[in-house]
Amino acid sequence: MASSSDPWMKEYTEASKLVDDISSMIADRSSLPQSGPEIMRHTSAIRRKITILGTRLDSLVTLLSRIPPKSLTDKEMHKRQDALSNLKSKAKQMGTSFNVSNFANREDLLGQSKKAADDMSRVAGLDNQGIVGLQRQVMREQDEGLERLEETVLSTKHIALAVNEELTLHTRLIVSASAPKRALCICVSNNV
Repeated sequence: MASSSDPWMKEYTEASKLVDDISSMIADRSSLPQSGPEIMRHTSAIRRKITILGTRLDSLVTLLSRIPPKSLTDKEMHKRQDALSNLKSKAKQMGTSFNVSNFANREDLLGQSKKAADDMSRVAGLDNQGIVGLQRQVMREQDEGLERLEETVLSTKHIALAVNEELTLHTRLIVSASAPKRALCICVSNNV
């Protein structure tokens, strides 16, 4: 592959090391007791690393897509794509065995790709006036959603202010309750 100063290669090397580390942790897991806090911590650490691996793989995909077309030969590009595909396969297998489901496309996780498909199906067969009407309806729905969000934010603000007042009151009560004790301690220490 390319030189070690290549950002894609650096990221790929780190992702490969992470895959090896996770594989080692999975192998070590079999030597732990079947239940208890130790196995739970170990499993949690594995899941965290699998999640980090997913982020690194997303970064690799992005870096690969940003490589200028003429900077790599076709053979080198295919080599990188195959290497990335192998890492993705390993990561998906690890993620599946530990119920980590973040290896889907980020757009799928956010629901954007399904939303785009729904929007296209709603627009299909509409003329210009129909599209404008649909756009107005979508804008009304968004406005209603924003109004509900505003109500929620205001409600949360009022709750936060009430909690703040309660904490201030409790702080004053604690300080005033401990003030006579401090005064007593100061008097006793002066007499000794």
